Amino acid sequence: MASTRQWHLASRPVGEPTRDAFELVTVERPEPEDGEVLIETHYQSVDPYMRGRMRDAESYAEPWDVGEPMKASVVGEVLESNYDGLEAGDIVTGDLLWAEHAVAHGDELRRVNPALAPVSTALGVLGMPGVTAYFGLLDVGEPKPGDTVVVSAAAGAVGSVVGQLAQIAGARVVGTAGSDEKVDWLTDDLGFDAAINYRETDDLGAALEETCPDGIDVYFDNVGGPITDAVWPRLNLRARVAVCGQIALYNETDVPTGPRKLATLIEKRARVEGLLVGDYEGRWGEALERLAGFIDSGELEYREEVVEGFENAPDAFLGLFEGENIGKQLVKVSD
Repeated sequence: MASTRQWHLASRPVGEPTRDAFELVTVERPEPEDGEVLIETHYQSVDPYMRGRMRDAESYAEPWDVGEPMKASVVGEVLESNYDGLEAGDIVTGDLLWAEHAVAHGDELRRVNPALAPVSTALGVLGMPGVTAYFGLLDVGEPKPGDTVVVSAAAGAVGSVVGQLAQIAGARVVGTAGSDEKVDWLTDDLGFDAAINYRETDDLGAALEETCPDGIDVYFDNVGGPITDAVWPRLNLRARVAVCGQIALYNETDVPTGPRKLATLIEKRARVEGLLVGDYEGRWGEALERLAGFIDSGELEYREEVVEGFENAPDAFLGLFEGENIGKQLVKVSD
């Protein structure tokens, strides 16, 4: 039997994960049954939400079992098909395993058109992050021309798309990021009106006052923590807050209590809404069509950082919590 490699969860980390939480395992390559296809992974996604799946706790994403393969969004090539709608050579994407090869039912996969854009974009700007940005900003944030939109983790896969979509909607856009390189990319390349390096800013409140002199109408929150605390008192009347992620808290063993915020919502009549991209499953086609159009017109740019080699997948994941990536972080598993 042919073999393949998988990454398994070796233990449940306490605090920030380390390499010890991962185990590389060689297993027999699976065979597709009726209705299934065998896929060779070309690219694997790593995402901050995966940290929650390493805990044995109730969440919106099912926890991984210790000793079992972890799961990820992948894009790959069909090697064998027992599904009428797909054949060998097709490029597909779906939620599979941290693995060089995996099987999946054909109904769980989406075909990728390599002529539309590089296939890696199916995990980024034309995948879950792009769709999250699209619906999170437009359906939850509801930006209007002239609004001020603040995006945290603005140089990430979701935040960078959010900021550009806000510009397309006619808003003024301010981003926060963790390095001067990221700030320069946001302002010089993506055209953000302003950006703040939160690591080099002693007073985030003062920085927001300077960059958002008319207050904040929409806050797209990917981070939580001190950045969100600084945004809160600067929300405008009828502001909208879209809560997408809280990466500042993902590795905390005891979640700290920040400033009490509900009184601000009364004063400002502001709305705070959490979002999960899975709630928009039936509308992905709408989002992907518009995002592809913005890319084609030059209104939407994207950036990918690729770690070469399946054996380096844990390092790519752990780097997310150090803020190493700009744009979408991927692992290249095969050509």
